[in-house]
Amino acid sequence: MIKMIKFEIRNRRSGEIQFTALIGADEAAAESTKIGLAVKWALKTGVDLAGADLSRAFLPGVNLAGVDLSGAKLYGVNFSDGNLTGAGLAGAYLSYADLKHANLSNADLFDANLTGAFLSEANLSGADLTGANLSRAYLIRANLGQANLAWANLFRTDLSWANLSNANFSNANFYDTTS
Repeated sequence: MIKMIKFEIRNRRSGEIQFTALIGADEAAAESTKIGLAVKWALKTGVDLAGADLSRAFLPGVNLAGVDLSGAKLYGVNFSDGNLTGAGLAGAYLSYADLKHANLSNADLFDANLTGAFLSEANLSGADLTGANLSRAYLIRANLGQANLAWANLFRTDLSWANLSNANFSNANFYDTTS
């Protein structure tokens, strides 16, 4: 039975409650669904999401254009088909996130961790990926045109059929540096 419940979102670093959302959900609903509803509530109410732990949120097709998610923990989040144009994701933890078909054009992903992220057919044109960790990420058919990948870690990154026109790969790492 769906009813209005309070759902807490914690800060990634401190573990303290960052905000409490009032969401319409069944108590037995999946955690990923509740987190997704809390994010949508936060967007409507203007709550700051920077630094929040939103791991495993289910948010396909969500519009987060221009939203500041810098430093947020977004491990395993489903943003497939989402609009993150110009989003602030600097220092965000996006390992194993599903960003298939997502629009991340002009997004700030400076020093973001995208290890193993699924970015097939994503639009990253003009995105700032300086120092980002993209090791083992899937960028098949992704648009990286004019993206800045300077100092990025691209070890075992799949760039098959990706658009790399005018992308900046200066000082990017394509090799395993752990040995």
